[in-house]
Amino acid sequence: MKQINRHYINGQWQPSPSQNTQTLIHGASGAAYAELTLADASQAEQAVMAARQAFQRWSSTPKDERADAIGRIVAELKARRDDLVDAIVRELSCPRWFVEEIQVDDPIDAFAKHETWTRELTLSSDKDGVRQQWLAKGVAVLITPWNYPLHQLVAKVAPALAAGCTMVVKPSELSPENALILAEAIDAAGLPEGVFNLVIGAGDPVGNALIQHPEVDVVSFTGSTGVGKAIQQTAASSTKRVCLEMGGKSPYLIAPTEQLSEAVSLGVEDVMLNAGQTCNALTRMLVHEEQYAEACDFAATAADSINIGLPDTPDVVLSALVSKGQYQKVQRYIELGREEGARQIAGLTPLPENLEGGYFVRPTVFADVHNQMRIAREEIFGPVLCLIPYSSIDDAIAIANDTPFGLSARVWHDDATEASRIAGQLRAGQVYLNQALMRNDVPFGGFKQSGLGRELGPEGIDEFLELQSVIME
Repeated sequence: MKQINRHYINGQWQPSPSQNTQTLIHGASGAAYAELTLADASQAEQAVMAARQAFQRWSSTPKDERADAIGRIVAELKARRDDLVDAIVRELSCPRWFVEEIQVDDPIDAFAKHETWTRELTLSSDKDGVRQQWLAKGVAVLITPWNYPLHQLVAKVAPALAAGCTMVVKPSELSPENALILAEAIDAAGLPEGVFNLVIGAGDPVGNALIQHPEVDVVSFTGSTGVGKAIQQTAASSTKRVCLEMGGKSPYLIAPTEQLSEAVSLGVEDVMLNAGQTCNALTRMLVHEEQYAEACDFAATAADSINIGLPDTPDVVLSALVSKGQYQKVQRYIELGREEGARQIAGLTPLPENLEGGYFVRPTVFADVHNQMRIAREEIFGPVLCLIPYSSIDDAIAIANDTPFGLSARVWHDDATEASRIAGQLRAGQVYLNQALMRNDVPFGGFKQSGLGRELGPEGIDEFLELQSVIME
């Protein structure tokens, strides 16, 4: 079995002295493929101090030089594309085509956009005897999840580099290989020692040590709402800036439409991609009561027609969940939905025999759901869709907003003006109209318990800058 024991600190690769290991399991087969030796708190300390020592030099580097460095990293990532694809297919068991297009090509493209955004930064302005200048915030701790691992690394590392911050990155222990390839690309790009550091360790002790460290100025975290709240509380003791991208239970409001089949099919596909392990998945589909029965039929047909299989099988849309724990969680929610009185209308047939060793869940759709059921309020993080009827557009807006989350939403309406009006009433950080696709040049983040701050777009760089006012004579 492959052994992984590499961490990148102060421009050097070093093994962990820890005895703590984690076995990595391929979700599609249930078989172990690697053993990861986790970093310990002493390596977290080394990484923070390396970043602190490098900060003055890197933050003083002209923005065009930082942009040049980003360009070199992008070139290295493009050269390692196939390695990244193979790594993420192993780590997540995603269909290979999805990894290529969404998990690798898109984040590399997002990284490349940061080169332009860095050159275009306006970092000072003079007016009425006052100079306002935006300075790098300091040492950043970047904690990323496993579900879109490279995407989330890029969404934090690229803007931090652009702003002039140095950093310590702690990726998920479930997806370390793509993070190591990113570190190799950064090493090959020739960044100064200490600007980028990577330690792969558990939340306790490594994550806690990083968050609590007095030399850390900003913490950016993507993950569950519960962990995000704990990080916010811990960081408050030293008044660190905290950026959080957390959970969602996003609504898809379908107004009465002549294109019901297309609208419903779009929503089903959205939830099932990445095996439903997507924070902004549109897991609550809201349909007018007069079209509800027809929409349920369309949703069941669409879900049952989705190809499920091994990651390298042609035309597969949905493959395995990332881990046994995630599989068990999703199965508990499916059983809970039945217990709550929801009617399961898709995902009822047995899996093919060749998939029985992995963590596969068929695309699952529940009808007769109301918004107070737990399956409609809690993030399941699996291929499970809830259909909820509404009586009027105002009722639909109220249901859509009746959630502790506010990450994303979609509105389908045959009238574009009315769709835009409804979007403005939804408490969500991003709202998509009809068939609009996600873009990596648009700020991403949530309202309410979905988070604080924004990632991506030029605005994502702002999270790593601090405003200083200089009053002149």
